[in-house]
Amino acid sequence: MTATLATRPVHGPSPHEPRATRGHRWAVAALLVGTAVLYLQNLAASGFANSFYAAAAQAGTQDWTAFFFGSLDPGNAITVDKPPAALWVMALSGRIFGFSSWSMLAPQALMAVAAVWVLYCAVKRVAGLGAGLLAGTVLALTPVAVLMFRFNNPDALLVLLLVLAGYTTVRALEKASWRWLLLTGLVLGFAFLTKMLQAFLVVPGFALAYLWAAPTTVGRRIRDVLVAGVGIVVGAGWWLAAVALWPVGSRPYIGGSTDNSPLELAFGYNGLGRIFGGEGDRGGAGPAAAGEQAGGFGGGFGGGFGGGMFGGQPGLGRLFTTSFGTQISWLLPAALILAVAAFVLTRRAPRTDALRASLLVWGGWTVVTALVFSFMSGTIHPYYSVALAPGIAALVALGGREAWRARDTGLGRATPAVATAVTAVWAFVMLGWSPAFLPWLRWVVLVAGLVVALAFLVPIGRWRWAGVVAGAAVVVGLLAPTASAAVTAGTAHTGSIPSAGPAVEDSGVTGAAGGPGGAWRGPRAGGAEAQGVPEGGPVDLPGFPGGVGDIGGFGGGFGGFGGPGGAETVDPDLVTLLQNAGTRWAAATSGSQGAAAMELASGASVMAMGGFTGSDPYPTLPQFQQYVANGEIHYFVGGGTGGGPGGRGGVSAEITTWVEQHFTAQTVGGRTVYDLTAPTG
Repeated sequence: MTATLATRPVHGPSPHEPRATRGHRWAVAALLVGTAVLYLQNLAASGFANSFYAAAAQAGTQDWTAFFFGSLDPGNAITVDKPPAALWVMALSGRIFGFSSWSMLAPQALMAVAAVWVLYCAVKRVAGLGAGLLAGTVLALTPVAVLMFRFNNPDALLVLLLVLAGYTTVRALEKASWRWLLLTGLVLGFAFLTKMLQAFLVVPGFALAYLWAAPTTVGRRIRDVLVAGVGIVVGAGWWLAAVALWPVGSRPYIGGSTDNSPLELAFGYNGLGRIFGGEGDRGGAGPAAAGEQAGGFGGGFGGGFGGGMFGGQPGLGRLFTTSFGTQISWLLPAALILAVAAFVLTRRAPRTDALRASLLVWGGWTVVTALVFSFMSGTIHPYYSVALAPGIAALVALGGREAWRARDTGLGRATPAVATAVTAVWAFVMLGWSPAFLPWLRWVVLVAGLVVALAFLVPIGRWRWAGVVAGAAVVVGLLAPTASAAVTAGTAHTGSIPSAGPAVEDSGVTGAAGGPGGAWRGPRAGGAEAQGVPEGGPVDLPGFPGGVGDIGGFGGGFGGFGGPGGAETVDPDLVTLLQNAGTRWAAATSGSQGAAAMELASGASVMAMGGFTGSDPYPTLPQFQQYVANGEIHYFVGGGTGGGPGGRGGVSAEITTWVEQHFTAQTVGGRTVYDLTAPTG
């Protein structure tokens, strides 16, 4: 075995890996076409999916300033609470093909095809065609990937860019190319413009791989990594500089920030706030129990919003809970087992060994991201775990390839046996969380998995028989996630907290709708009213910043989002009123969720006071009064997500009070509306 490892090529796939044949090319084509079919079929069933981002994409098709900054409205009052890169793709598609559910979501699905192909290429370069096909297949069939590449959150573009950065890092490692590493930095910088600091979770693995394995001197390795850092600054900095230099009065407020700055947003609400929690970011259950966080509502909301809705208690096992497990962890144990074994099997290989370097790239990606997701105390949703899918897929393929090379050794046989058995047992457990979903499947997976695991332990002299066992292991390992992926692709998903796979029944935990499902499966087909949850973001509850707030403000209470696809129902009379407003903003309302619904229904510009939760300090009362005096806002629509005075929604509440004192209320389409062009007295 030592002799075998010593003769491993420093770069490129194993010499035993055949060159691409017509059969391999057909296999790659089948993988990509199959991915496209899986991700594009029934795509429009989700409607506008997350109305928050859909409204911003629509605004980008109506106004170029809104496009550049990622404004929620074409009047450019306030942006979404993320950078705009993902919105650029959707808005450009809408400008070309006309804005619709299909034009918005189809680019997301095509990003999945691109990500699968790029991952295939990256793994193939060091482990051969078979391993590349396996990596692409695992990524394509990961349930949370099927979910998010058919949705309009920023995660699809983020994952594609991270996979592309992984590929360029693999290329850089081949000949210690600072140019390829600079390209890695540029891609990561653009990924920052997609979802900010989450883009940098892969950096430790990439840097470690290059600093350890690049075939050049230590000094040049350090220099090249610094060059990549320059690439990151350039890739992200151009947009940040443009925002900083743009006159504040002629651009929208940066949503989610406290000082109208994207850097504060990056390092605050979307950065350290996600890691450590705090004001506006108490997503994970912190020092207090989840039920305590949600005050008196804890018993009725799955142990509190800090539990199921935001991913449960921080800890090493978070990714294996009912919140995260069925989204991403089907092959996570196998990936870790195979990766560790591959490191052991390559321990005597040269420092510059290509396969081990790739293990560092994808292993660092997976381990760092998994640890951050496991222990972060701020806001986290299970769908974030899509960022783990490429790393898991690559580790399964690379580790499996190394075990295959060592199949004549004890470790080479034991590793896939253990990985297959653990995968089967874990799938059996997770399928048991959804007892109504194909109840026979868990037993098939368990029995077949254990049989295949035992077959690995039998010394195999014939190559074809070994191939049959390895192929059976792949089928058994992918059977359960494939079934979950199929359900995901066939189900409409809406709202801001989508979830993959069949509904999960927690043991003894009550979900938001009063039934099982504390994992908070997210709004699906039938709308949020059927789920008993608001279509939008966090609700102001006792124990959360801002206190009780206006729980009924989500479109008239928790049942106010009963429209198709989970979006708030907007009455035709209100739509007509907005379309005929004739002002810069047809209306203003508290919070982005109601504003987004009105924009999507009418095509008019609606000011979302306070941003996503109604808590951002924009507009101030004097600013709002000036807009009204200038005739730039026609109507004020009551309700929304604003909190009470002095809370996080204090600005919105202050404006609401002023409007109620100076304008006459009328009811339009079941909503309280104030005509701001006709003050009382």
